[in-house]
Amino acid sequence: MHRSRLLCALASCLVSFVAPVAASAQQRLDATPTTVAWGYYSAHAKPVLTVKSGDTVVVHTLSTCGDPDRLKGMGIAAADIPASVTALYDAKGIDKGPGGHILTGPIAIESAEPGDVLEVQIQKIDIDVPWACNGFGAGRGFLPDDYPYGIMKRIPLDRQRMVAEFAPGIEIPLHPFFGSMGDAPPESAGRYNSAPPWMHGGNMDNKELVAGTTLYLPVHAKGALFEVGDGHAGQGNGEVDITALETMLTGTFRFVVHKGGPQLLWPYAETPTAYITMGFSPDLEKATQIALHNMLAFLETEKHLTRDQAYQLSSVAVDLVITQLVDTNVGVHAILPKALFTQRARPGSGGAQ
Repeated sequence: MHRSRLLCALASCLVSFVAPVAASAQQRLDATPTTVAWGYYSAHAKPVLTVKSGDTVVVHTLSTCGDPDRLKGMGIAAADIPASVTALYDAKGIDKGPGGHILTGPIAIESAEPGDVLEVQIQKIDIDVPWACNGFGAGRGFLPDDYPYGIMKRIPLDRQRMVAEFAPGIEIPLHPFFGSMGDAPPESAGRYNSAPPWMHGGNMDNKELVAGTTLYLPVHAKGALFEVGDGHAGQGNGEVDITALETMLTGTFRFVVHKGGPQLLWPYAETPTAYITMGFSPDLEKATQIALHNMLAFLETEKHLTRDQAYQLSSVAVDLVITQLVDTNVGVHAILPKALFTQRARPGSGGAQ
């Protein structure tokens, strides 16, 4: 069916074209002046680490909160500012822009080629510092005319109790995830700004992508060229002032390349509790249509519902959520709870699996 081309590399579909995976190895990649892509994704970026399909990498990332002087100005103690932050901002000649995210990578996966699918297993996420920041600036955010000025706020993190101390009497449960995870966009996109999410993933700002989630990305360049950063300790859907609980995270990722199947066009994720499809566009309605079309394709191809059943189930059980409203391309994601599927359907029965 035509929509299957929108979303082909989903859980059971992948089984039919999984590439052989060698015994896995684990490596570490720290954020240093020579291992970050500052503000961009690119099919021409030089890998800072190359691994094999099946390997695991522990990746350290920095925050978007700024240099050590800015952090100290917010009241963050010098002892709580990692040396990696100072090293990065003291370095000369770093190639920056056009965006502002400090992304660790790119990581190349040896066998990945355009047309493949990259499976990214998010195995673990650690919060590295006892602070986060949140801020907005003049002309930015979802309500720029209402807030024509800038402000930055330090927010202490209690990592034992897993709460952010936003203000006296206000505590926010910590929910760490990476705002930006993606691989290289199509070569024709050139040096792609790290701010707008797109087919390559990137700055998706999807708070559902926690540890235990598997993310599937279309591969557009040799090696896939995965980058990650923009660590968040938590976020509200919409991210309306343009930042979340920005912090420093370390993630553990396992990479698997899938070859030989139909091409995936948009990112897709499977969390511990849900299936998630996504859509990104400058237009909110268009982003919603993309996310919904991808969910309908999933229900038809992977859960064996009829076209009509998929549309009806999406109406009564799928949540369409605004991911973010502030990054040029807005984001919408469709959430389908796994718990809905209580039994396997007979092949060709048109029922839920």
